[in-house]
Amino acid sequence: MTNANSIWSLVLASTFSACVCTAAVAQTTPPSDSAIRAILTDRIATRRTTGIVVATLELGRPPRIYTAGISGVAGVSLDGNTVFEIGSITKVFTNTILADMVKRGEVRLDDPIAKYLPQSVRVPQRNGRQITLLDLATQSSGLPRLPTNLAPADVTNPYADYSVKQLYDFLSSYTLTRDIGSQYEYSNLGMGILGHVLSLAARRSYADLVKTRVLDPLGMHDTGIALTPTMKSHMAQGFDANGAPQHLWDLPTLAGAGALRSTANDMLKFLAANLDSTHGPLGPAMAFARAPKRPLGSNNSIGLAWNNFESFGRMITWHNGGTGGFRTYIGLDDAHHRGVIVLTNSTNSPDDIGFHILEPQVPLEKPPSVPKARTEVPIDPSKLDALVGVYELAPNFQLTITKEGSSLFGQATGQGKVQMYAESETQFFLKVVDAQVTFVENPTGKVDHIILHQGGNDSPGRRVK
Repeated sequence: MTNANSIWSLVLASTFSACVCTAAVAQTTPPSDSAIRAILTDRIATRRTTGIVVATLELGRPPRIYTAGISGVAGVSLDGNTVFEIGSITKVFTNTILADMVKRGEVRLDDPIAKYLPQSVRVPQRNGRQITLLDLATQSSGLPRLPTNLAPADVTNPYADYSVKQLYDFLSSYTLTRDIGSQYEYSNLGMGILGHVLSLAARRSYADLVKTRVLDPLGMHDTGIALTPTMKSHMAQGFDANGAPQHLWDLPTLAGAGALRSTANDMLKFLAANLDSTHGPLGPAMAFARAPKRPLGSNNSIGLAWNNFESFGRMITWHNGGTGGFRTYIGLDDAHHRGVIVLTNSTNSPDDIGFHILEPQVPLEKPPSVPKARTEVPIDPSKLDALVGVYELAPNFQLTITKEGSSLFGQATGQGKVQMYAESETQFFLKVVDAQVTFVENPTGKVDHIILHQGGNDSPGRRVK
C-alpha cells in the first residue's frame, strides 16, 4: 500500500519507495548530527509534520536521539519516551514471532493457514494450492489489500469494529483472482490474518503473544497495544497532513498488521537486537526473518515482511508504517551495522529521512509547492445529482460522492467525508488538501468515471454505483 500523504490516500501504507535507487558507487559516511538536526528543523518549518523523533544506532557509538516540533499534548515532551502509533512496523514484530515459532519447531513456513483456523472456515485455494504462512509473510498470498466486507461505523477508526466473524466470512466467500505466490501485493489483510493464525497456533491472544515472545525478552516495556498508565502519560497526539487532530486506531482482529504503539527508546532495543543477531534470545530468529525469502527483481527481495532493497550499492532492510495520525520508519544496513528509527505524529511520510540517513546519496524530498489558488463558482444544486455515486480508483479503494443540501462531499475508503467545491459543473476541488476531481461524461451525457488529480498524478476511477 502506498504511504498516505493526504486524506484521500490508502491507509496503513507501505510500498517500495521511489527514492530507493540502484547504483554501485563509492561508500558514503552518514550525515552529521548537525545535518540531521537541520533536516528535522526543515520538516517542522515547512509544516510537513507536527513533531518528529529520529533515533540512530551505529556499531561502536552510543545511540543518538534527535527531536523537533511538539507532541501535540500539553505537558508531554517530545523525546525518546514519547509514544507513537507505529502502524505497519507492527508487521515485522508479527514476523519476528513467526520466525521464532519456526525456530522452535512450533510451526513451519509451508504450513497451510487452514491448519490453524476453525474447520468451518473455507480458506480460498487456487489450482490446488493452499495459502501458507510463508505466502502471508511475503505478501504473495493473492489476498487483497483489505477485506471487501470492511465497512467501518467510524471512518476515523476504520478497523475498530471489524470482527473475527467478518474475517471468517470474508475468507469463506472470497475467490482468488491469481495464483498464490505468483505476485507481490501489499496486504494489511494478509498480515492481520498471519497474526491471528499465530495466536491460534500458540493458544494465546496476539497482544500476549507479542509481549511474551518479543517485547519482554528485549525489555521493551513501553511498547504494546493497550496503553499502560506510563505509555498513556507519554502518548503523542496524531495529526493529518493539514494539522487536524486524529483519533488513535484500534485493530482488534487484524492486530498483527498495525496495532502496536512504541517509543524511540524501545524501538532502539528492537533495532539493536536486529543489528546484533549473534546474541540474545531472538538473534537467530531475527536474522532468519530479515533474510530474503522471495525475489522482487534486480537485487531486491522480501524476507518475512522485511523489505530488502539495494540503494546506491547499499542493501537496506526496512519497513514503514502509518495510521490516521502517524507515520513511521525503521531501516538498517546490516553490512555497516547502522540503523535508524523515524517516528512522526503526522501523516506526511518520513521515509526519505530514514533512507537518507542510511545512505546520504538518497535525496530528501523537496517541500511541496504552493497550491494553485482556486475560486469557487456557484452552480445549480440540481446539477450535482448526476455526480453522486461510487467510483473505484483501485481494488478496495473507492471514492463515494454524496450530496447534502447544495453541497457535494467525497469520502474515500476508510477515511472521513470531505466537502468539495465547484470550479465548474464538472471540476471540483478540495480546500483541506491540494486535490481536484474531474467528472467525465460518456457520449450519452452520463458521468461514468472521474479523474482524481493529486500529487502530480491523474488517477481515473470508473463508476460502479
